[in-house]
This record gives sequence, structure tokens and C-alpha cells, in this order.
Amino acid sequence: MTHRIFPDLRSVRREPGDQALWLLAALHVLAFLTFLVVLGLAVPARAAGDTCDGANILTEMKARDPSAYAGLMSEADQVENGRGLFWKIDRPGLAPSWLLGTMHVTDPRVLAMPKGAAEARDAAKVIVVESDEILDEKQAMAKMLLKPELTMMTDGATILSFLSPQDAAKLEASLKKRGIPLAAVSRMQPWMLSSFIALPACELARKAEGASFLDKQIAEQAVAAGKPVKGLETMQEQLSAMASIPTDFHIKSLMEMIAMGDRMDDVTATMTDLYVSGEIGMTMPMLKAVAPDGTEGEGYAEFEERIVTRRNHTMAERALPMLNEGGAFIAVGALHLVGKDGLVSLLRQQGFAVTRVD
Repeated sequence: MTHRIFPDLRSVRREPGDQALWLLAALHVLAFLTFLVVLGLAVPARAAGDTCDGANILTEMKARDPSAYAGLMSEADQVENGRGLFWKIDRPGLAPSWLLGTMHVTDPRVLAMPKGAAEARDAAKVIVVESDEILDEKQAMAKMLLKPELTMMTDGATILSFLSPQDAAKLEASLKKRGIPLAAVSRMQPWMLSSFIALPACELARKAEGASFLDKQIAEQAVAAGKPVKGLETMQEQLSAMASIPTDFHIKSLMEMIAMGDRMDDVTATMTDLYVSGEIGMTMPMLKAVAPDGTEGEGYAEFEERIVTRRNHTMAERALPMLNEGGAFIAVGALHLVGKDGLVSLLRQQGFAVTRVD
């Protein structure tokens, strides 16, 4: 039964984070945390403290240390396809397809979409998202409950098995600040706990009030319009990728995220600002700058390979049949678009002309 696998957080009141790329993965699991909200297992507070009030880290850096800011700008300029959210995909003899980079949050600025994207979505023959299981959250959750080891420690261990007394106290204090007793979530995998700490209270509060993040909104609108919706991955595949990363790496990520404290809200705010401006290539340089140990430490290369690179190649391969039919509208996380192994580059390697629209 569900309550024997997941902690019952219905009575928990929520008050108003290693490697920087971890934050991206944590934000990505908003789709999974949606399931907890839907099932009544996590109830974000609706309080004044839930407003999004993070500060833009780059604005601060530009004023305080122009040289460091210029260095980040230079690094971002080297990222392939690092600017733009919306791309046109062409091949002779086919109706054009479209690629939209999304951010898995419910911020109204993100939901607005770039100019031309709504029209392309409406004209498309098929809508493609990372996982079409977001359309039926309870069914997706039921599937994942068949593999509880993806989200829970099922071998008798708890998070305390991996922490020193000092780190356990830090974790307990950080969770308590969010109204979550450590005992209630001690069997969760460490990346799940990181998700609670990474996501701003305002984000979870909007979701609890029924707001859809961009990918889900696009899929819901497609269903309402009678269009088919296809997924490039299953939620189980996404969680398996997270679970395949060594526990030590996740523990390190969790503790570094706790060490960042309220700075996490600033990181999320900055990521959102970069997304809205289309400056996706600046995201990783910014995260490296604020992460306690940067993103070059032990385990990072494996993390990036499993969570980003492999998934990009899988998405490109699975999107090919829809693209070969023409008229597809593909919406995936914006960070999957950039870099030499990003979707824009991979689709070009498959013979498509991929042109930035916005």
C-alpha cells in the first residue's frame, strides 16, 4: 500500500543547494514531486513566505566583480547553441517541426513561451514531451510504486546511515525549517531530500494550488485540442538515471545544497531569469560559480554522462520517427538543447536544418 512506501506528510505543515548540476536534476523532478502533491503526500504551505523573492546572482556579480562576470560571459559564449529557446527543424519534403526548450517550473514568465511558439504548437500534428506520463500522474505513480527502490531505501538503511552526527543535525535543521520531520523522510533516497531543499516554497505552493509546469501545460492543451501526445522517456527511466548515480555523490550533493541555505532561492531565481532571456548557455557557468566545490569534482563526469548526455542521445533517437513525419512540436528541458551533445547539435547530425527562431 502507498502509505507503507512513502512517508505520510499529510499532517506535516511546510514553512515559508556539491555539484551545481544537481540543482538542475532536482528541479527536473518537480514532475515527480507533483505526484506526491496529487496523492496528498506532500502539502506545501500557503503562506506569505511562499512568495518567490530570490535575487539574481549575476546582477550582484556584475556590480561587485565585473571581471568575474566578464569571465562567465566569455565561458557562456563558448557553449554551442547556448542562446535561444525556440528552434525550427527542417528537412526537404517535410512540413517543418519545432523544438522548444522548457523549464520545469510553474513561474508565469516561463509559461508565457517565446514569440511564435504557441502558433507552432497549435499548427503541429503531434506534441512531443519528455514523458507523456505527466498527463496521468496517479497512473504514473502506480507504475513507479512497483520499483520503490528508485525513490526509497529498501535495504533497511536510512539517510542517517550515511551521515556523521554533525551532518545529520544540519539535515534535520534544514528539513525542520521546511516543516518536515527528519524521521518522516529518513528512508527517502538522498536525491529526493535534495529535491525538497532545492525547490522554493513558492514553486511547490503554486503546484499545490493546481498550476501546471510548462511541459505539462503544453501536453494538457494538446489533449484538449484533440492532438496526440508522445513521450521520449518514461518517468521510470528518468528516476533510474538518478538512482544509478552512486549514493556518496548524492550525499555530497545534499550536504552542499544545505550549506548554500537561502542562496538556493537566488540560484533558482537566476536560472529563471536566464531562461526567460534565452541565455541558456550561461546557466552552467553561473552554477559553477556558486557551487561550494564547483562542478569538476569526483563523480561529476559520470553524473553529467548519465543525467544529461545519455538522455540527450535517447531523446534524439526516439524523436526521429516523429520528425520524419513532419509537423512535430517537441518540448523538453532547455538544457537538453545546448552543447555539442545537445539536441540541436544531435538533430543537425541526423540531417535536419535546425534554425533558431527565438
